[in-house]
Amino acid sequence: MRLLLVEDDPRLAALILEGLAEDGLNIEHTTDTTTAEGICALRSFDLLLLDVMLPEGPQAGFELARMLRARQDRTPILFLTARGDLDSRVTGLDTGGDDYLTKPFEFRELRARVRALVRRSVGEATNTLPLPLGFRLDLAAHQVLQAGRPVPLTPREYALIECLGLHPGRAYARNSLIERVWPEDSGVDLKVVDVFVSTVRRKLGEGMIETVRGLGYRLGPVNSTDSVEAP
Repeated sequence: MRLLLVEDDPRLAALILEGLAEDGLNIEHTTDTTTAEGICALRSFDLLLLDVMLPEGPQAGFELARMLRARQDRTPILFLTARGDLDSRVTGLDTGGDDYLTKPFEFRELRARVRALVRRSVGEATNTLPLPLGFRLDLAAHQVLQAGRPVPLTPREYALIECLGLHPGRAYARNSLIERVWPEDSGVDLKVVDVFVSTVRRKLGEGMIETVRGLGYRLGPVNSTDSVEAP
């Protein structure tokens, strides 16, 4: 999963970045809404963690949410703010926010809300998503399961499957996959993606990932029987 954090408190931002990185999440960080708007115009995210009071003003986060929704950006938004009064919470939800967490908060609650929003955005009520060939994607454990048992995958291989599994039917170009699977190393050669796709196909089956000519890769079709957890 790829997240964008918009938070101008350096200490809190560092704690969030470190904590969520331990969960295997790829996170970008900026401190102002102007930069955040530009980033969102260039790249897609699975979740936006958004402070309300930012350098541009006391309601800058709300204004960014309005702007994103006005241009049909449906990325889930979780507001993180010290403004816990009822009017502010209502405003946050009315401007396009999906959830609202008041500072200070327990980190385990943030983790839980992040997981819930990602599940909701892909239409699932559990921590697992169906994959082709009877496999399942366990978002909480960061594993691919076969008959309820984890399949040995490297962290990069899992990240590749998770990226495709969270958006079934969507084709990702190689450079987009590099941004999500290798976010700390923009110098990765495009051919590395092909190598990892081949490795995943060898481990999980040719039908796991499809090649979309002229575009890149997408998750293979999930049959109706694939969505049933194997005993």
